[in-house]
Amino acid sequence: MLSKSIKLAAISGLIIFSACENKQVKEEEKPEVAEKSKYEILNEKYTTVKLTTDLSKLSENQKQMIPKLIEIAKIMDGLFWEEAFGDKNALLDTISDPLAKRFAEINYGPWDRLDGNKPFINGFGEKPAGATYYPQDMTKEEFEAADLEGKTSLYTMIERDEEGKLITVPYHEYFGEEVKKASDLMKEAAELADNEELKNYLNLRAEALLTDDYYASDIAWMDMKTNQIDLIAGPIENYEDQLFAYKAAHEAYVLIKDMEWSERLSKYAELLPELQKGLPVAEEYKAETPGTDSQLAAFDVVYYAGDCNAGSKTIAVNLPNDEKVQLEKGTRRSQLKNAMRAKFDKILVPIADLLIEESQRGYITFDAFFANTMFHEVAHGLGIKNTINDKGTVREALKEFSSALEEGKADVLGLYMITKLHEQGEVEGDLKEYYTTFMASIFRSVRFGASSAHGKANMIRFNFFKEMGAFSKNAETGLYSIDFEKMNDAMNALSEKILNLQGDGDYEGVKALVDEKAKIGEELKKDLYKLSQAGIPVDVVFEQGVEVLGL
Repeated sequence: MLSKSIKLAAISGLIIFSACENKQVKEEEKPEVAEKSKYEILNEKYTTVKLTTDLSKLSENQKQMIPKLIEIAKIMDGLFWEEAFGDKNALLDTISDPLAKRFAEINYGPWDRLDGNKPFINGFGEKPAGATYYPQDMTKEEFEAADLEGKTSLYTMIERDEEGKLITVPYHEYFGEEVKKASDLMKEAAELADNEELKNYLNLRAEALLTDDYYASDIAWMDMKTNQIDLIAGPIENYEDQLFAYKAAHEAYVLIKDMEWSERLSKYAELLPELQKGLPVAEEYKAETPGTDSQLAAFDVVYYAGDCNAGSKTIAVNLPNDEKVQLEKGTRRSQLKNAMRAKFDKILVPIADLLIEESQRGYITFDAFFANTMFHEVAHGLGIKNTINDKGTVREALKEFSSALEEGKADVLGLYMITKLHEQGEVEGDLKEYYTTFMASIFRSVRFGASSAHGKANMIRFNFFKEMGAFSKNAETGLYSIDFEKMNDAMNALSEKILNLQGDGDYEGVKALVDEKAKIGEELKKDLYKLSQAGIPVDVVFEQGVEVLGL
């Protein structure tokens, strides 16, 4: 087996060569002014937001705990760098332009995550679809033919041994030094925990980092309901693995619960089983019963790290991902209220002012944006996790397309749920607010690009809704208006299509859908260019940490 240090050294050598090549170009062509302008433009895709919250209600122990949780998050950040690129310093130390370096930090590598992972540093080609989870010279066919225990596990790296054969290395061995440090910090944080549920969870999560067995800590996390501080940390989402979507990426959130908002949201979790029964699909595609212990909670996030901090930023979290835990306990949908508000004010409202018909702009509201985002996360728990024809889990059957289709399902079923709950009087406000805000949000999310599961999902939905007449564009003004009745029809039709594809584990069907509709047409390109020209950022970056919090 090639050790991690040898592997990273090899990557470093390649990077240094690339950097030298970059410097040679600079000396010969003297493009300093053009490059600086280029990186200024790239960085303008993001607007900076300070991550703070009211800490006055926290105890002294809780205030002492937060710096330790942030240290854990920083370790997760370093692990994600290794997964996404390799040796972080071998890249950053060779970039002299501070704006270029900043953009590389935002993207965790030399590839622009909001532009289809195009390289923006000289000397780099395409981003490997499998990131660093697999050998760069490995083909899909070689992997599928290999008889390796744990090769599809979320928590194994695929390496070559000294003879060149594929082998698996568990995360807790590959990242041994780092996860041991994070585990120790979690135990120290647990000692400071006033809340017994949080103490139990942190101790179990500390053990999980050392074994790659997260079941017990996931159950403890779902049982944790009275805590005011929360930490999500570990290898969690599989978006970074765009080769097979098998491997989980490290990330972390440090969260402060808004107890009042969370209380208001809690009632919706109880409605999940009834909502499952009403899905617009045949009975066999909704035969599973979602866990009734699901929770909805609102948080202010005070630190992002790793996968969730790369490129476009997450504003709501639906976890755990383990299908077994989901069927047993459901999931927790965590709404990141302060980050959500920032995106609404700085991005969504300006987009609506530029692209939505003036008579409908009044329907763009933060409450609708919050609800659409929240029910997106709720909708992850609906449908089925296992195919109906013995193809295994939906994730296993749909491989690299599973994430994009799952995000598309959550978006459209979230709107479906709002519609049904509004009919039952469980959701307040004008339904047009939810539909119009949903439409404006498509323009926001489609800008995340084809390298993002969320971006692909929004491209598919935009084109599907367009074909069904859910919206139209005024040729003279260039503004969009929503046909609310047709949007309802499109919502139901796309819901049924996605649920069927998932239940059937129809890999070829999903591939065809992605190939046909996960693309940006010329008209939409012009609209997105208009947003860029107007200086509307695509997403946010954070000023965050202990000093920002005043601790």
